[in-house]
Amino acid sequence: MAVVKVKAGHVQPVWAGHPWVYAQAVEFLEGGAVAGDEVLVQDARGNTLGRGLYSPQSAIAVRLYTRDEHIALDGALVGARIQQAMERRSAVGLPSQGTNAYRLIHAEGDDLPGLVVDRFGDDLVVQLTTIGMKRREGVILDALQRLLSPRAIIDRTPAKTAASEGFEAGVGVVRGESVSALSFEEHGIRFEIPLELGQKTGFYLDQRSLRARLAELSPGRRVLDAFCYVGALSLAVARGGAASVRAVDSSAAAIEVAARCAARNELAGPISFEVGDAFETLKRAARDGGYDLVIADPPKLAKTRGFARRALATMRRLAAASLRATSPGGLCVLCSCSAALGFPELIRAAALGGRDANVRPLVLERWSQGPDHPVPAAFPEGQYLSTLIVQALPL
Repeated sequence: MAVVKVKAGHVQPVWAGHPWVYAQAVEFLEGGAVAGDEVLVQDARGNTLGRGLYSPQSAIAVRLYTRDEHIALDGALVGARIQQAMERRSAVGLPSQGTNAYRLIHAEGDDLPGLVVDRFGDDLVVQLTTIGMKRREGVILDALQRLLSPRAIIDRTPAKTAASEGFEAGVGVVRGESVSALSFEEHGIRFEIPLELGQKTGFYLDQRSLRARLAELSPGRRVLDAFCYVGALSLAVARGGAASVRAVDSSAAAIEVAARCAARNELAGPISFEVGDAFETLKRAARDGGYDLVIADPPKLAKTRGFARRALATMRRLAAASLRATSPGGLCVLCSCSAALGFPELIRAAALGGRDANVRPLVLERWSQGPDHPVPAAFPEGQYLSTLIVQALPL
């Protein structure tokens, strides 16, 4: 087996448990290895740090899946890791009565880096994000079929991610019956999301906990959901007792799906859906006196740390616009789905945006991804979702 030697100044994070070896940390490759091969990772003295999958085209040269140099990533290990992930979800109450959609495999969080699997009712959606996992696709799909007996397994690997790793992404159903939509429940709300709708694996499962919390905070409130996508947050607050909900998104297709889901759950009454620009909607809301609860959960603003400064400026603008659109004493929800724009940056954006808006934002609660998105303690990049619930107070 080939050996990847790590430069002396880059050993500490890997030794402490970080699962990535960056390309810039590699001193040299000893022995032959091609994309997707298993490799040993060692420090300059020859001490083994772990065993992982090799991605020579990537900025992340190796993703470690074990610290034991004798453990191979074969069918038996894949099956065991999936079984462990299932037990981990069961321990936190997933699936549960009224909820049958959750993340089953969260890559590094379940010791299967390069693999994401989401369960949506009877169906599974997979993303194979490294060449190493793509080469083991058959073993992975066999294990998922054996352990979960899904109706269908759908591949939604992003084409751009696959290209960066040197392979072609699969498209659509790769095992099982032909399906055209994902049908599932969350907290008793029934969803049906067409496969052609392209966000992530089809739905933002990582915000489940926030949706439950906002449903608790919504009774009697007038709510503005500025980036509603398929309306999951809007439906949650409507079910929770909101007096009215204005749900806005720039995608006409997403708004159409959201309206159908609202009708399916008999929640169309309090919700008005519209296609529009979030910033313009927030400006109009501020002029009209504001809402009791404003939700701003935008798409990812910073794909990498290199975009963090620009993303912080955009989040500051969004925070200012959202706080202006929140009635005095009301609640404003600000979200970031990028590890490069975490809680410190989000709090700074809220503070500066509040100053711009002549509002004093008081942080009441902090939320992140749910327990089906586990994160190794030594892997801060895995903590990618940050949400603040703030009260908009006068200066």
